[in-house]
Amino acid sequence: MRRIFTLLSLLLTLALAPGPLAAQSSGQPVPRMVSIKASEANARTGPGVDYPIRWVYHRMDMPVQVIAEFDKWRKIRDWEGDEGWVHFALLSSRRTVIVTAPETTLRRLSAAASPAVARLAQGMVARIELCEPDWCLVTVEGYDGWLDRNDVWGIDPGEVLQ
Repeated sequence: MRRIFTLLSLLLTLALAPGPLAAQSSGQPVPRMVSIKASEANARTGPGVDYPIRWVYHRMDMPVQVIAEFDKWRKIRDWEGDEGWVHFALLSSRRTVIVTAPETTLRRLSAAASPAVARLAQGMVARIELCEPDWCLVTVEGYDGWLDRNDVWGIDPGEVLQ
């Protein structure tokens, strides 16, 4: 009986012990928003260089959402819902948004009646300076101004950034 107990204990210990393929967490919350920091980033079908490349991001600062982690790999989702695995070194904690509305206005102040600074087309990417409940102060192509949060993707509903 003692031998069986010892064997079961050993098997349980081996089953629960982290091995070379065990997932490791960065300690950061998942899901979370990040951005692509490289001018070229391969999105793969799985977490490793042995997995095929699904597509390549060619857009620095593109906002993406980390939805899973495995060792040094992050599974990301983009604004169109596409998912793939990217090495963590290709991602930045810099917060950005992408315009999802067909067109939106960058405003001088955080109010719909505020004067326009620039018109932005769908797909344009802006760096977030701060976000209030309804508006985000951003920088895009040399312009600073406020965007309506309903016109962009890359910030969670109700999220405030200082």
